[in-house]
Amino acid sequence: MKVLVIWRLLTVGGVNAGWRNRSIYFKQHGIETEFLYTTDHGGLHIMQDIAPVYLTKDEQEIKKIIHDHAYDAVVIVDTGAAYKWLRKANFQGPVIVEARTPELIKLMPHVKSFKGIQPELIIVPSYYQKRIVSILTNNVPIEVIYNGVDTSFFRALAPDEIDYQSAPIPPNNKKIIGWIGRLDKRKNWPMLLEVAKKIKNERGDIEIWVIGGAQSVQREEFAAAWQQEQLTDIIKWFPVIPYQQMPHVYAKIRQSGGCTLATTKSESFGNTFIESMTCGVPVVASKMMPVTELVVDGETGLLYRGQNVDDAVQQLYGILDDPKRFQQMSQAAINRVQQHFSIQTVADAYVDLLKKIVQKDEEANGEGEIT
Repeated sequence: MKVLVIWRLLTVGGVNAGWRNRSIYFKQHGIETEFLYTTDHGGLHIMQDIAPVYLTKDEQEIKKIIHDHAYDAVVIVDTGAAYKWLRKANFQGPVIVEARTPELIKLMPHVKSFKGIQPELIIVPSYYQKRIVSILTNNVPIEVIYNGVDTSFFRALAPDEIDYQSAPIPPNNKKIIGWIGRLDKRKNWPMLLEVAKKIKNERGDIEIWVIGGAQSVQREEFAAAWQQEQLTDIIKWFPVIPYQQMPHVYAKIRQSGGCTLATTKSESFGNTFIESMTCGVPVVASKMMPVTELVVDGETGLLYRGQNVDDAVQQLYGILDDPKRFQQMSQAAINRVQQHFSIQTVADAYVDLLKKIVQKDEEANGEGEIT
């Protein structure tokens, strides 16, 4: 079976990290995955070593890719223009829609109208996202399949496995807080700066690592505020860290007795949460859905109220200043991901679903069984 995944944005983020893990697992089950993107925002390096990647905005080229490669199914991720491309390429196979954008107004163009294409179903990564999507459509089934993480790659590294020569270099005698993701409005980096200011005023034994953001839309605004607020001593910014190095980043945070912090205002899932936890790093984030589907408050991390800076700082201290609690949370976080979010656990559901949909389509067209 050969599947094409269409998404307009090739980013270093949860959607592509999830599909990277998925495509590796799919291959073990005889499913070849190919990817079509229109814009690269720095994510090419995490995808091109595991599957063919097409990167183009040219409609004629896109139509040719779809037409010539005889895909058994197409998955469209938050890309409204893809319905037109499929129609013009006369694609006759089954179509699955993945609704990943957590903001209702941005999601609307992708699931409100399918422009002549009838999807088999819509897949969402959380029950919270299912609620959002159900507001916009009522004539297509919605299925929840969590993102999965490769727990053989993202894992708690032993000290002798950690690459200490690569950035970031851990500071001496400081706890590390990791903030990982894009620098944009939804990820809410201004709150991170407020958290850093409060911590800087209260103590000197904490360093914050901002990982990512090299091609983010607000990177220049962040850089200016970071410098103007005189936070370059407490916040160290690493705009580009290769995806393959991330287990080592998490390992350094864990070894310091630190945690990760999320200031995001909304998520449809949150891959960095499960990556952090499976590496034994507790998470501090806002108490909202779907974070509560991933992080168990008081067990695998701590959740603060809304966007409350004071409460966020107190929850951070609750982990950083209690080594016994940190160790308990670290192990509980690993266990939770292995039980609920390992790629083996969640991707089987996607494999079964794909096989059933393609089987049904082939039987309807008299093509017999698939293998």
